[in-house]
Amino acid sequence: MSETASFGYRDVEAAEKQGMVRAVFSNVASRYDLMNDAMSGGAHRLWKDQFVNRVKPHRDERILDMAGGTGDIAFRLHRHGAQVTVSDINPEMLAVGVERAKKKGLEGLIWSEQNAEELSFADRAFDAYTIAFGIRNVTHVDRALREAHRVLKFGGRFFCLEFSTTTWPGFSDVYDVYSHRLVPRLGKLLADDEDSYRYLVESIRRFPPMPAFERMIRDAGFVQTKVEPILGGLVAIHSGWKI
Repeated sequence: MSETASFGYRDVEAAEKQGMVRAVFSNVASRYDLMNDAMSGGAHRLWKDQFVNRVKPHRDERILDMAGGTGDIAFRLHRHGAQVTVSDINPEMLAVGVERAKKKGLEGLIWSEQNAEELSFADRAFDAYTIAFGIRNVTHVDRALREAHRVLKFGGRFFCLEFSTTTWPGFSDVYDVYSHRLVPRLGKLLADDEDSYRYLVESIRRFPPMPAFERMIRDAGFVQTKVEPILGGLVAIHSGWKI
């Protein structure tokens, strides 16, 4: 039997998922940041600030920001003086990031179209690897994690910001109603794309819960792994070290 992968609530041929995800983000690239604000009430900005504070970027260290798309994490890392390579599988998302960087007058960022499962970078090339709200869209998450481990130097650190499943009683029910009923409607209203945002919501529900994803990070070779839940696990910061 052929291998399958989840695409929202559907199971599709694994070989097809990458193209389907790419189409989603091509559709939403120009409105991606607007929709993030609308869906989270602007809270995603605070989550990203907290994420970068945990990364503790240093001046002149090399950081790979995978699925970096429109540059939100990269710009924050860059402010600390880090040498940031922004990578994404989607050229439309990267184009939005490049344009945003120009408007902000930011120079020195490297923009690179990459597949998280098959990075073109050399072994032990980076001091840190970051990925925010992107790993759940990867077809083979285990391969992406192994690639993250490969390109990190010994002593390098891995940080992932991703949606998860909140454990707060009551809040999870409210969020389910909001995400399944209102987010697709917001997508239709603000981006004229209800289906793409329905997929984004469904992809969160299919992503492994926090303990399971932490085990995947350890299985990829990372040690001293840690999970920091936000809003009871609605969002979580995962981290690990390569030694």
